[in-house]
Amino acid sequence: MAIYILALLPQAQAPQLHWSDKVSHLLAFMVLALLLRKGFGISYLKSVLLLIFYGGLIEVSQYFTPDRSAEWADIGADTVGILIGLTLYRYLRRLL
Repeated sequence: MAIYILALLPQAQAPQLHWSDKVSHLLAFMVLALLLRKGFGISYLKSVLLLIFYGGLIEVSQYFTPDRSAEWADIGADTVGILIGLTLYRYLRRLL
């Protein structure tokens, strides 16, 4: 929920980071993927589909939010983050 709220804050109120917003998308969805798999044990495929849907929901919401914009590239960054997070989960699970 925190990611959704941060994604809809007006630009002036949003935290100012020193990297691209695509990096923020990637990192946020990487963490979400790890937490979803670890916390709820949802399958790999369901995790991918749920999180891509969530990323799409954020972009649709941003389309209707003043001072925000929806971008396909954000969903791409979300997807890369999801795949990295799920791969990292598999690796950590084997390691531990």
